[in-house]
Amino acid sequence: MTIDEINALPEAAFNERFGFLFEHSPWIVETAAKSRPFADLDAMESAMNAVIEQAGEDAQIALLRAHPELAGKAAMDKTLTDASAAEQASAGLDRLTPQEYATFHERNDAYRAKFAFPFIICVRLTDKAGILAAMRARLGNDRPAEIAAARGEIAKIVHLRLGDALA
Repeated sequence: MTIDEINALPEAAFNERFGFLFEHSPWIVETAAKSRPFADLDAMESAMNAVIEQAGEDAQIALLRAHPELAGKAAMDKTLTDASAAEQASAGLDRLTPQEYATFHERNDAYRAKFAFPFIICVRLTDKAGILAAMRARLGNDRPAEIAAARGEIAKIVHLRLGDALA
């Protein structure tokens, strides 16, 4: 799909096609759609990131909280979105040993207790060991730094999902 075809989509079709990009947060795509026409895909991604930036901290925290914990309850219950399930599987999070599972839960709990939202990382760009190392390291962040880190990871996730959707 070209940028001209994307720009030509009726708003409802644009939202339907790209609403999945942000985990349980189609409002970002719906708002960004009003910024069309986009010059290119980078401009489209920039428009979506601007929506998040302009939404303020409460909406940003809601976006972070819309993400599932890695190897968490939603994965066990098979209630992840299709995109999240595939992404977590790509990092081997659907094939954890009992010890790995316990370690993920321990780190998820510590992270959520400190920041009040789930740990977010672009799992397609790392592996289990990298995720656990990042969890450990990012627990040392303060809240503003961690909000920024999580938003940066969401941008990576969206970039990859958008590429997949247009492939």
